[in-house]
Order: sequence, then C-alpha cells, then structure tokens
Amino acid sequence: MSYEEYRRWIVLTFPDVWKGPTLDLMAGSLSGGTAVLFTYPLDLTRTKLAYQVVSPTKLNVSGIVNSEQVYRGILDCLSKTYKEGGIRGLYRGVAPTLFGIFPYAGLKFYFYEEMKRHVPEEYKKSIIAKLTCGSVAGLLGQTFTYPLEVVRRQMQVQKLSASDNVELKGTLRSMVLIAQKHGWKQLFSGLSINYLKVVPSVAIGFTVYDTMKLYLRVPSREEAEVEVVTNKRISQPASE
Repeated sequence: MSYEEYRRWIVLTFPDVWKGPTLDLMAGSLSGGTAVLFTYPLDLTRTKLAYQVVSPTKLNVSGIVNSEQVYRGILDCLSKTYKEGGIRGLYRGVAPTLFGIFPYAGLKFYFYEEMKRHVPEEYKKSIIAKLTCGSVAGLLGQTFTYPLEVVRRQMQVQKLSASDNVELKGTLRSMVLIAQKHGWKQLFSGLSINYLKVVPSVAIGFTVYDTMKLYLRVPSREEAEVEVVTNKRISQPASE
C-alpha cells in the first residue's frame, strides 16, 4: 500500500523528474522504511524469543534446554524490553535495519519492475514469468544487503549473550568489528539458508500482489501515472 502511495506522490510532486526505474527504487525504499518503523518492535521480539531457545547459555550439562526462560511470550518480551530501555529499547538495532531495508526494498522493487519491462507482451500475465522476476529480484536484493541483516541480528540479541565481547554500537563500526574478529565471510553467514526463505517469499508476494490487482481491476501503474500527470496539468491553470 505504501509503495503505491509513495509512487503516486512522487509522480504528482515531480512529474518531469522521477521516471522509470528510479521511481521504483525511491518508492520501494520509502515503503520499506515505513513498514519497518511500524513493525520493528515485533521483529525485535521475534528475534529475542527465537534466540533464547537456541542460546548455548540455556543448555545444561546434558545439553537439554532448561525450563527457565528470559521471556515467556510476546507481551512479556515487549513489556520487559520497554522496562529495560524504554522506546529506545524497543527500537534497538533499528538503524542497521533501516540502512538495510532502504536499499533492499528499493532494489527489490527496482529489479522486479525492470525485469517485467523486458518480458514479452504475450507473457506479461504469465504466473511463471512473475514468479521468475520476483525470485531474481529477491535474490539480488538480499545478496547486496545481507551484511546489514547480520549486524542487525547481532545488535538485537547481544544483551542475551553471556560473552564478554565488545558491545556493538553503530552500524558501520559493528560491521568492521565483526569482520575483524570473525572475518568478512561472517557477514554473509547464513545467506544460503536465507535464500530458501526470502527468494520464494518475494516471488510469491509479488506474484499474488500483481494477480490480485488484475482480479480487482486496479488500473496499471502506467495508467495511474497518466491520470495523475493529467490531473496535475489540469489543476495548474485553475489554481492560477
């Protein structure tokens, strides 16, 4: 929703400037940032709940997970996180998330729309073509921005770790510290597994989205752009 709204706003505000792939890149980046700001506390909660289960500090001598847990559920995790750090605690690690989501969401929409432009007209409504475009868009977008995802996860869960590692502060500084201590390959640790989740997720998401727009008879983006620009030009003489 925010992508379409941002796209319409950019076309309306800068009708002679933002065109083509740059429009998709900007609208995608802004929509990704908007989604993160509204949902980040839940993402932080998910990470903390998942981490406390697999954390080695929770294993006893026999390797069995202890029954005692730091957080007992979503609301408990949100409440304790807020008491520990307030609003800043709920948004711990949001900076690298935004740094990652801006290029990731932007590149994802950019690659998807750019690839669709090269699909022959007779295959534009093909589900396979849309799935292929979405898969490549998700793969490329995730590859370019994955190191920021690693930094974000490290910052989110470092307080649950019992190690004496230096506290990660700042996105770029954290990235350098991780590379210095574990090597640059650590910044891409788990990328192949992440492909298994992200690539089909992005492909299915884009395909269902475009298919539903056709089913609901939502005007195409090209038609919407023409309508917006036409309304803009008509309203200008009236305002004068």
